[in-house]
Amino acid sequence: QLRLVESGGGLVQPGESLRLSCAVSGFSLAGYAVGWFRQAPGKEREGVSCIDTGNGNTYYTNSTKGRFTISRDSAKNTVYLQMNSLKPEDTAVYYCALQRPPAADVCVPLGYDYWGQGTQVTVKS
Repeated sequence: QLRLVESGGGLVQPGESLRLSCAVSGFSLAGYAVGWFRQAPGKEREGVSCIDTGNGNTYYTNSTKGRFTISRDSAKNTVYLQMNSLKPEDTAVYYCALQRPPAADVCVPLGYDYWGQGTQVTVKS
């Protein structure tokens, strides 16, 4: 069965970096859109970064553009989110999700079908 296993979260100080991994098993993600989303306490879940594995198109929210990078290792069926220059405002539970093709070319939670368990990212001094 399809599984999304997330890892890489943790507690870091402002300015430090983390690399999140989303390992997909049970199904090839080729042609799927893959997204990273986050939800902070008291806030709605929001799209952070998404990638269409079919055409390679990527999306970044304005608050992370230039700091975060999404990438894919097709051989490992894994998607990564490199997070640099982390800020306290980045603190949230981060989720990996898949969107069944055809891709809607949007990076919003309602557009995604399969979700991982989430991994906590905490940025504080």
